[in-house]
Amino acid sequence: MAEKRDYYEVLGVDRDATDEDIKKAFRKLAFQYHPDHNHNDSAAEKFKELNEAYEVLSDTSRRAAYDRFGHNGGQGIFGRESSDGFDFGFGDIFEAFFGGTATSTRQTPQKGSSLQYGVTITLEEAAFGCEKELTINRTEHCSECQGTRSKTGSQPERCPNCKGSGQIKRVQSSVFGRFTNVTTCPQCRGEGRIITEPCPKCRGTGREKQHRTISVKVPAGVTDGNQIRIRGEGDAGSRGGPAGDLFVSITISEHELFKREGDDVLYELSINFVQAALGTEVSIPTLEGDTRLKIPAGCQSNATFRFKNKGIQHLQERGRGDQIVTASVTTPESLTKEQRQLFEKLAESLGKARNPSRDPKTTKQN
Repeated sequence: MAEKRDYYEVLGVDRDATDEDIKKAFRKLAFQYHPDHNHNDSAAEKFKELNEAYEVLSDTSRRAAYDRFGHNGGQGIFGRESSDGFDFGFGDIFEAFFGGTATSTRQTPQKGSSLQYGVTITLEEAAFGCEKELTINRTEHCSECQGTRSKTGSQPERCPNCKGSGQIKRVQSSVFGRFTNVTTCPQCRGEGRIITEPCPKCRGTGREKQHRTISVKVPAGVTDGNQIRIRGEGDAGSRGGPAGDLFVSITISEHELFKREGDDVLYELSINFVQAALGTEVSIPTLEGDTRLKIPAGCQSNATFRFKNKGIQHLQERGRGDQIVTASVTTPESLTKEQRQLFEKLAESLGKARNPSRDPKTTKQN
């Protein structure tokens, strides 16, 4: 049998160490070598040695006897012994230091899971708001047992293992006294009741999958990627808990005429040379129908025109954005003989261009 090490050496403290010094030293080493934290082959023996040293040195009378007689001078003076020396449980002292009174309460109501779905709307629907029908698949309380999990006409019985408390209590003794360990009852899983006759439709789960059509109100002014939260339209809760929520993500489809910039609507208008030079009046589409736009004579390409309050409703605010029309003067790609002659006469009357622009957008000629 190997010779026992000095208890003070085991804990790494001096012989004149205070009770608090001994306690701190044990706490640090016990956490380091506890088998649940240290899987080294020697950790268990090391932890047992620490327990033995601490039980002796933390007790005033036992420490005095040890200081006087050492390991062999006081056989039996420290109480419990076995063929291997002192008989200690690994958990006794460790649990007293590191929360050994494990408590577990009865299972409480749980909120159901939230669901995520998406809906696609047009730019007009985003501008003025709309209402959409959305079909979802969610978990609901069983329509036959109403979530009780028991067959119709039967009732759950009190759990015989925990007597309906949902908890199992176990009293343990340690060097610091008696500690109560409270855990969830494994038979009823903390509910305190046992389902003796499960519902045949849901097989005792109390829940079933259902397809539902939900009406989704989309407010005016939403943007692509916005989410709408509908409370209580998610999965059903358990043990009497509330249902989860439904989150609807908004996708706005691309418009064939307009582009969106914030709450403004952009529209590009193509006009020819004659319209730009002489001016004209044209019909312009908007989110609410056509309107008239006067193009002044001498209009240049990229000139903009603004229609106040013809854009998208501000989200959760008063007012709307604008519609901005950008003029684009188009160059004809082909001309008839007569048109070409007219352009040549026009060119002669206008004369040759002087001091051409050095703008970076100008295409260089070979």
